[in-house]
Amino acid sequence: MKKFALVVGASGAIGNAIAKRLASNGWSLYLHFNKGRTNVEHLMAQLTNEFPKQEFLMVQADFAEEDGADRLAPQIYSLKAIVFAGGHSFYGLIEDTPVDEMSRLWKVHVQNPMRLLALLSSKLRNNDKSHVLFIGSIWGETGAAFESVYSAVKGAQHAFVKSYAKEVAYNHILVNAIAPGLIDTSMNKHLNEEEKLALYEEIPLARAGNAEDVANLASFYLSGQANYVTGQIIRINGGWYI
Repeated sequence: MKKFALVVGASGAIGNAIAKRLASNGWSLYLHFNKGRTNVEHLMAQLTNEFPKQEFLMVQADFAEEDGADRLAPQIYSLKAIVFAGGHSFYGLIEDTPVDEMSRLWKVHVQNPMRLLALLSSKLRNNDKSHVLFIGSIWGETGAAFESVYSAVKGAQHAFVKSYAKEVAYNHILVNAIAPGLIDTSMNKHLNEEEKLALYEEIPLARAGNAEDVANLASFYLSGQANYVTGQIIRINGGWYI
């Protein structure tokens, strides 16, 4: 039996790295994207070539839309794990944040992930053990000026992980989150070199993490070696927030 995981946001840097790591561990994958079709096509070609005995399927849905989860769910069949690695941020003062951007952040990070789980939970219950993993954020724990709405929706993700883990524990579904700190991806492209160096001075390990660091931790969660771990928010931030 092939084991299938859905990677939401497989076109992004962290989702891409997680997909590659999971494929190397024997997972067949649904590779979700919204606008990054070309990135996912390249990823699927690479994985299909490297792991010909596994299956890799492209699935598309826009989580910024009200019906994003409802459009994605019918594309999913056998399922043992979901990794929510998609999303975007908005940098600016709260008074400069448009209402439609607030709505978009909520739908992408909270509403559609919760709705998707409501639609796919019966598939997860069909396994002896299943996994739900959110890629949260350091800002969901400590908050960030100029990213107040993003911090709020990441905090909501973390709260949902804790409550949903209790709700589905009887069904042997393990629900956790990884909370990255500064990771070297395009999400931090608004930072210039001087700003990055200033941040490195605040981080005990004195550097940004990379997408592979997050992927390695995601791999551990889904490996079967963490089957007594649920409802947790695990930090991966170089000691920036302890």
